Amino acid sequence: MEQDARKAQVPIKGRGSASRVQSRFDATTTVGVDDGWESIYEDLQELPRLRTEVTEERARTVISRNNSPDVGFSASVNPYRGCEHGCVYCFARPSHSYLSLSPGLDFETKLFAKTNAAERLRNELGRPSYQCAAIALGINTDGYQPIERSYQITRQCLELLAETRHPVSFVTKSALITRDIDLLAAMAKDRLVTVYFSVTTLDRKLSAKLEPRAAAPHARLRAMETLHKAGVPVGVLVAPVIPRITDHELEAILEEAHAHGARAAGYVLLRLPNEIKDIWKEWLELHYPDRAEHVLSLMRQLHGGKEYDAAFGTRMRGTGPFADLLSQRFKKVHRSLGFAKLPPLNTQLFQPPRELSPQGQLF
Repeated sequence: MEQDARKAQVPIKGRGSASRVQSRFDATTTVGVDDGWESIYEDLQELPRLRTEVTEERARTVISRNNSPDVGFSASVNPYRGCEHGCVYCFARPSHSYLSLSPGLDFETKLFAKTNAAERLRNELGRPSYQCAAIALGINTDGYQPIERSYQITRQCLELLAETRHPVSFVTKSALITRDIDLLAAMAKDRLVTVYFSVTTLDRKLSAKLEPRAAAPHARLRAMETLHKAGVPVGVLVAPVIPRITDHELEAILEEAHAHGARAAGYVLLRLPNEIKDIWKEWLELHYPDRAEHVLSLMRQLHGGKEYDAAFGTRMRGTGPFADLLSQRFKKVHRSLGFAKLPPLNTQLFQPPRELSPQGQLF
């Protein structure tokens, strides 16, 4: 019986996924089977603690482009692949399949750091053909996940964007972003930065199960207030809204976020593309077996009988009575609290970066 393929009998402390869910690209599948040897089975009850492994890699390019009508940016930079936050619902999990790794435990324990990201970004911003468009920094996986404390790749990229007066936006679940308040506050004066905090729940115990290594909800709210007081435009994304697990908290999250300085708000429904369906079902069975089928039933109602529909325009919000009610609730509290839009980012101040010289710059 192989440890990596074994289905966990209990949740793994500090991890969102409970097993190495198979990738849809795997040519073979390994299944653990109890062969009756009790001593072996007993040994498997005390597996060694999973440690995070980081592989340093050299990126060839770092700016990714998209034309999705469902997201508010066309360009993004991701300093890392994989995310130690371990959010069980993370839409980026299937991307680990392209690396021949599991979207389950591998996604949150086998990480990749693009150590030359700032260098490549400088090169791409300096091309004569480059046209300035706001960059979402760390959008696929959180740029402020725990390993950023030591690698500081997000900080390096942000320093370059500040130097070139290039607009940037963030979506994060981490309070670590306040480390860079010196850069963020200065850029905010010229409308060069916006920050959205993703808040799924205000329940600390539930958060520890859903997103085990992300900042606790109160820490995110505190970071939100810190940035707001420093003049940085901040918003909140209630994401994801999970039927029968977190949807009842929608109004409370928006109220708390507004009280802590958020001046814009949005929400995103739970999405279950590709392998996330299996990871999510496993999580439900481990943590909420009594309501697992009800949650999945509601997801099917939201997507025309399927657990997920990838169609643009509806994949983020769903359709049907439950989706309509959620939309009405959001609009009501959005209006009553006075949420608006964050100031548009300024693309007119961009100055291409100077080429780095071993002799430095005289002027």
